[in-house]
Parts: sequence; C-alpha cells; structure tokens
Amino acid sequence: MAQNSQRLQWTREEVDAHLERIMKDIFDNSLAAAQKYNLKGDIQAGANIAGFLKVADSMIHQGCV
Repeated sequence: MAQNSQRLQWTREEVDAHLERIMKDIFDNSLAAAQKYNLKGDIQAGANIAGFLKVADSMIHQGCV
C-alpha cells in the first residue's frame, strides 16, 4: 500500500527484504505473547493474543474504551 500511494519503485530484493522483516516481527511477537501467557510453543495462540492486544491498545489510545 505505501509503495503505491507514495509511487515508489521497489526492486524485487527490496520487497523481499521488507516482507521478511515484517514476517520475522510477527513471528517474534507471536512467540513472545505465547511465552508471556504460559503457552510456550503455541505460536497460533500467541498470534491471536498479540493481535487482540494490538487492537485493544489502539482502541484505548483512540478513546473507544
């Protein structure tokens, strides 16, 4: 999305590097959330928890709750 709205041209390698960083961050956040809530190794549960917390934090910051 940012690539199109800013009209940037990225090489295939740049796109792959950005996507790799994003996927690594998601994996790390999922693993950390699973470990924090004593679900070691359950990356799917960690991803659900991390996603929920991200939405909940955004709602709090926007004053929705």
